[in-house]
Amino acid sequence: MSSCTTSFSTKVSPTFRKNDIFLKKQMLGTISFSSKKDSYLGFTAQTSSQTDFVSAMDEDCKLELKSNYISDGYCKELEIAVRAVHMACLLCQRVQENLLSETSEHVHSKEDDSPVTIADWSVQAIVSWVLSEAYGSNVSIVAEEDVEALSKASAAGLLEAVVRTVNECLADAPRFGLKGPGTDLDAKAVLEAISRCSLAGARGSKFWVLDPVDGTLGFVRGDQYAIALALIEDGEPVLGVLGCPNYPMKKEWLSYQNGYRRILSRLSSSTSESSDRGSVLYARKGGGRAWMQPLLRGESKFVWPNAAREIRVSSIDNPALATFCEPVEKANSSHSFTAGLAHSVGLRNQPLRVYSMVKYAAIARGDAEIYMKFARAGYKEKIWDHAAGVLIIEEAGGVVTDAGGQPLDFSKGEYLEGLDRGIIACAGAKLHETIIGAVDASWNSSSL
Repeated sequence: MSSCTTSFSTKVSPTFRKNDIFLKKQMLGTISFSSKKDSYLGFTAQTSSQTDFVSAMDEDCKLELKSNYISDGYCKELEIAVRAVHMACLLCQRVQENLLSETSEHVHSKEDDSPVTIADWSVQAIVSWVLSEAYGSNVSIVAEEDVEALSKASAAGLLEAVVRTVNECLADAPRFGLKGPGTDLDAKAVLEAISRCSLAGARGSKFWVLDPVDGTLGFVRGDQYAIALALIEDGEPVLGVLGCPNYPMKKEWLSYQNGYRRILSRLSSSTSESSDRGSVLYARKGGGRAWMQPLLRGESKFVWPNAAREIRVSSIDNPALATFCEPVEKANSSHSFTAGLAHSVGLRNQPLRVYSMVKYAAIARGDAEIYMKFARAGYKEKIWDHAAGVLIIEEAGGVVTDAGGQPLDFSKGEYLEGLDRGIIACAGAKLHETIIGAVDASWNSSSL
């Protein structure tokens, strides 16, 4: 049995830099961890310098093992992951505002023509740096982006923007209870943090998997996107965190367009409930619960559990009353098949088409009941596009399998190999069984 204890040191003077978005009150301290075991989820026991990486921001920030928010089995991992994703969300909000307010030259295309921005590289660098500080430089992280484009001489301006964005974010680390690097990272250190994430790690028995900006197309359009981080053990997600910077805490805000929500958010005070613009969802395997926290506003500090509230899937099991999610993009999924399938089971509501893994958040929070993803021929699903969302739905009471009813296998590398036709996530077992049956009945007549 592990235990978490909190210790505190004196705070230092607040500092403010002209280019910082937030006032940073650097209140230093430590959360110390002890365990009777020599290893922790495959990571060796940490030295005191690594253990001291998490700093206590306030005396109210005390982790109680009997708390409903977190299990002692994943105490350290989950807390660090949630804090890192919170940091990444605010980084993305700042970058997205800049993208929408001016013409940006910092949006590039990958080989598959999907966009990548300075936020993708910056988030990967931030999360990689945080995890390596917590668990050592040999921590295994699998992530989507590489440094090839950033390392070219012609990309000097782009790299400079990434380095600046990373350092602005890390300067805010104390607000989230994490110690920053002390001095700004140079370009070499940022590139090393990004490249520390390797696809080779996906063959290991334990590794972190990160999608720095899932739904980059939604990101550059001012719409929904997500930062997704999960810990994989023996082919299964055991910890999942979804940062959704544009997904509101209040369900009624979903009826407004994202642009309108952004305007209202700017007009609202930082303490107003109506200013809850974004959120972070998280869960751990076997906990039977999933949680949702609001993002920080203004100069507020992260104090665990940060106003977290439990979320549950919808109780609707009648297809006629259910709402289903599907991807916005048609390039990698078949809208025609899902539309026909929806009709065959009697779904009457219009589909909720959402960018990114926010679809998983919608199911987990009870905003929709069904998510179906049937890829077009030749497309292979990647593990970072699903790991965190799958676990969060399951712990919130939902069911996620392939179209054959089998659990998704995250042990075969960067792709979900052996996937039977597609992915089906439902709010409950009865609804899931209905959809699986409809897929079997419709599949042979489709031209997918």
